[in-house]
Order: sequence, then C-alpha cells, then structure tokens
Amino acid sequence: MKKIYFDMDGTIADLYGVENWLPMLRAEDATPYRIAKPLVNITELNVLCGLLRRQGYEIGVISWLSKESSKEYKKAVRAAKREWLKKYFPACGNEIHLVQYGTPKNYVVKARNAILIDDEFENGIRWMMHGGEWIDPTEQKIETALRSMVGI
Repeated sequence: MKKIYFDMDGTIADLYGVENWLPMLRAEDATPYRIAKPLVNITELNVLCGLLRRQGYEIGVISWLSKESSKEYKKAVRAAKREWLKKYFPACGNEIHLVQYGTPKNYVVKARNAILIDDEFENGIRWMMHGGEWIDPTEQKIETALRSMVGI
C-alpha cells in the first residue's frame, strides 16, 4: 500500500499568516487553527489526492499540536484541526494523527516507502532515515509534485 502523509501548519494551512497567531496560541486560543487559509490550491489538492487514491494511495495527515499546552487546549486544537480538514481537505481520508508537539513523525507511522509532505526540515530528514520519501514544500510546490505522481 502506498501512503502519503501531509503536515498541516506551514505546509497546507497558513497558520503563520493568521494575524496575532502566536499570542493567541500562547493564550490557548485555538482560533488560528480554525481560520488559517490554505497555502495550496485546495481544490486542485483535493482532486489530485482523489486521483492518487484511485491509483491505490492512502492519504493521511500527521500534525503537531500546540507547543506547551494544557490537556483542555490540546483537545480544542484537535477539534479545530479536524474542523479545518473537514472544510478544506476532505480528500485526506480518515487517517489523521494529531500528536504532541515535537513527536518525530516516523514514530507515529511506519515511514517505510511512505511519502511525507512537511515544511519542517528535521521531520523530513528523520522520515528519510527511516525509509520514507520526503517532499519539502518550500523546495517544490505540492501541486507540482502530486501532478507528477498522478502522471499529468
């Protein structure tokens, strides 16, 4: 089974483009996760992921929760991220991992032969060290990478 996992913040969701995002997160306000705009052409992303699913790929998400947060805030962030995914990225499927900030993503799922699309350099390097492929969206546009995988 071929798998592709997407990071959210800074990869497909423009969390850092939300005005006052950091003070809100420090105040344990999950609003930025809910109102972040997509960083990609979201229509094209969903279409391409649908085509990849027809080719046998499973699509999932691995995203960190907010750094240094209470149990209640983690719950609020999980809800906000799921709401965002439901609204913008329904093609991601049901495999959604929302994990403690800093958790190596290769610990969450087996990286072997899976693809990770993530803007965090360290995540990408660890992923590759465990047998996966990393696509860095700061180096290659996500839609371009997926188009080549689909064959268009």
